[in-house]
Amino acid sequence: MASKSYANILDLDPDKILDIPQTPRGLPRVLTMPGIIAGVDENNDGDSDKASSGCRERKIIVANMLPLHIQRDPDTLKLTFSFDEDSLLWQLKDGFSPDSEVVYIGSLKVEVDASEQEEVAQKLLEEYNCVPTFLPHDLNKKYYGGFCKHQLWPLFHYMLPMCPDHADRFDRVLWKAYVSANKIFADKVMEVANPEDDYIWVHDYHLMILPTFLRNRCNRVKLGFFLHSPFPSSEIYRTLPVRDEILKGLLNCDLIGFHTFDYARHFLSCCSRMMGLDYESKRGHIGLDYFGRTVYIKILPVGIHMGRLESVLNLPITLRKVKEIAERFKGKKIIVGVDDMDIFKGLSLKLLAFEYLLEMYPLLRGKLVLIQIVNPARSSGKDVQEAKRETYLILNRINEAYGSPDYQPVVIIDRPVARYEKSAYYSMADCCIVNAVRDGMNLVPYKYIVCRQHSPYLKENEMTGVEESPRTSMLVVSEFVGCSPSLSGAIRVNPWDIESVAAAINSAIVMKEPEKQLRHAKHYRYVSSHDVGYWARSFMQDLERASKDHYNKRCWGIGFGLGFRVVSLSPGFRKLSPDCIVSAYRRSNKRAIFLDYDGTLIPHSSIVKTPSPELITILNTLCDDPKNTVFIVSGRGKSTLSEWLSPCERLGLAAEHGCYMRWSKSSDWQPGLMGADLEWKEIAEPVMELYREATDGSTIETKDSGLVWHHQDADPDFGSCQAKELLVHLENVLANEPALVKRGRHIVEVKPQGVSKGLVAEKVLSTMIENGQPPDFITCIGDDRSDEDMFESIMNTAPNTPEIFACTVGRKPSKAKYYLDDTVDVVKLLSGLANASDPKPSNTPARFQVTFDAVF
Repeated sequence: MASKSYANILDLDPDKILDIPQTPRGLPRVLTMPGIIAGVDENNDGDSDKASSGCRERKIIVANMLPLHIQRDPDTLKLTFSFDEDSLLWQLKDGFSPDSEVVYIGSLKVEVDASEQEEVAQKLLEEYNCVPTFLPHDLNKKYYGGFCKHQLWPLFHYMLPMCPDHADRFDRVLWKAYVSANKIFADKVMEVANPEDDYIWVHDYHLMILPTFLRNRCNRVKLGFFLHSPFPSSEIYRTLPVRDEILKGLLNCDLIGFHTFDYARHFLSCCSRMMGLDYESKRGHIGLDYFGRTVYIKILPVGIHMGRLESVLNLPITLRKVKEIAERFKGKKIIVGVDDMDIFKGLSLKLLAFEYLLEMYPLLRGKLVLIQIVNPARSSGKDVQEAKRETYLILNRINEAYGSPDYQPVVIIDRPVARYEKSAYYSMADCCIVNAVRDGMNLVPYKYIVCRQHSPYLKENEMTGVEESPRTSMLVVSEFVGCSPSLSGAIRVNPWDIESVAAAINSAIVMKEPEKQLRHAKHYRYVSSHDVGYWARSFMQDLERASKDHYNKRCWGIGFGLGFRVVSLSPGFRKLSPDCIVSAYRRSNKRAIFLDYDGTLIPHSSIVKTPSPELITILNTLCDDPKNTVFIVSGRGKSTLSEWLSPCERLGLAAEHGCYMRWSKSSDWQPGLMGADLEWKEIAEPVMELYREATDGSTIETKDSGLVWHHQDADPDFGSCQAKELLVHLENVLANEPALVKRGRHIVEVKPQGVSKGLVAEKVLSTMIENGQPPDFITCIGDDRSDEDMFESIMNTAPNTPEIFACTVGRKPSKAKYYLDDTVDVVKLLSGLANASDPKPSNTPARFQVTFDAVF
């Protein structure tokens, strides 16, 4: 029943666009560490119920680059390695238990000749627990320099390729390289991972479809992903031609992490608008229901490594640099900025604001200096060159206009700067400004705060007998930077508003010392308690929680290529076999068949809602069998059902979720609730009308027994938001009325209390039993939440019935024990039952004429 996952997704690409060579095996078959032997998982059956055992828990960290420094010995030409202690990937292990084993998988910053790869791989594995992915030079250029840096990275920072001068247009060759590189990473992960025991944590936008490859190889892999860049709004993201493939890749994770709620909200909006997925808060955690799996969303900004930074501040060389800075800029207020040279860091806007500040506040001239440290550019191209040219143009203009032989308003340091030197500038700066127009996180403010707290200059003064100096720091931070929400004491600015940024810098400089101290203390408490270890530990705890139910459900792998996903359902839940149900149908003597209409017999997406001639024929055949009692149980109004199903003389109908019922066309409609009070409709209708007018695309359906507000054609996010508000509004105004307010798929419905589809099934079955014709075969098929009441009612009313087939449409969590994929499967199944029937002439008298004189 369970489908076996295809081992190589790339082979399934219909256009054969992913023509890459097989990844050379860089590791020996037998590893020197706990894990899976390379190659044994090639034919892994994703539906296996066996949990692997015998391996202690490991964390496998997968990123584009390994956290290593690499040098080639000039004499021996051998590569030498050491851990990059400033790398976030290396630092995050502090959040794990000392007993945990951490394995790193990623690329190297240098090319390694094919003849050296096996030796290098073995050395890195044994000495550093690192597994290198050797990407061919041409592939890496297209994957990283092409798709990642020139297509994904600009788009995620809100740069649309409106014209070739501003961003590269989508290139499918680069996309193929991206997929190929992700496949190579997946191969390396599977070489070393015990996927059902190890926790795999994938980092950043370079590897956004890697989860699809890993989930395909093992359905129960424990998989987390953290995005270190911004995630754009749906209006920006949806312009990406491969948007669905990337979204589906992320949704194959158990946990997806973002720095801020804005980024998470944009991702959720994309899932809603492009894939029709709803999300909800589950005990404080945001969860997306994706084919029976819950994909959790985590919002937590990354922190810094406190110990690493403090150790640098305690170095003698740092103190010497601090003293040099103090002497050079004596009597001046220092503003510091540390940014990469790219178009999103807002360097030119920062300089324009500083220029405006000196122009508007002449007293600051000669007393204020901006020290701008420029990190090497991470990519190349016309945009970087333009940014650099504009930066130097404005810088020279400022220094010429307001400088003097012994004073430069702006000091730019455009070279590689050692950590100790940056720390020295941080510790001596009165203010730090981060003016990026779009940035994922940016840890510069955090580092600045810690350096001000542990300033070597202040410590030196205190050691010489000077009274202890209270710590202060001031931050001017762009509101478009990921760290901005967590720094509530910072002065937040719009970097595009030059005048406001200048005013913010002035406020930071002239602010009273007590307020500076309070802001600094508040920031330091947060930064010191939310360090990189806290971030890693919190993420891993949530990943453990998100994947704890893997073995409580059965998994099916469905879909091909990059559309692969896993359906996760309860162990007893299986597809309804036509042979099985037809066999039981033939053996039975009295049968009850309950069918929903919309989404069960007719697709929700169908514009034509009337039944087809084929469906009418099938229903008539089933109804004409004297052993059968067939009911359509729908939320539709009785007039609509009567009109659409008028050719079915002997078909029972339950309209408006059971508010009205009739056993055949010749019988009268009877109310499910005698004398039901419907005066509340006069209260509910004006409220619904307000939301209809305010929500473009929404409509109101008026029924005899209730009202339904539809928002299927409205904007998904706005419609969902309005539905939640309408639900609360109606519950408040109808609190003392005999009415029930329920929210369903794209609807909010108000109906009388005590009415449900479950009560319809209960009444029909009870009537059959009372007439001495208890059913020995029951089939109930539906697709909506309201149909779950029928499934439950059948089990409670006729628990001893030999053959019960409660079946939901679509693979999803349900009280039913069976499922069918879609309405086509439902019609085929009913056709099979009709072929096995013994129909009689359609003018045969109805078996039951029932008047409902009791509340059911």
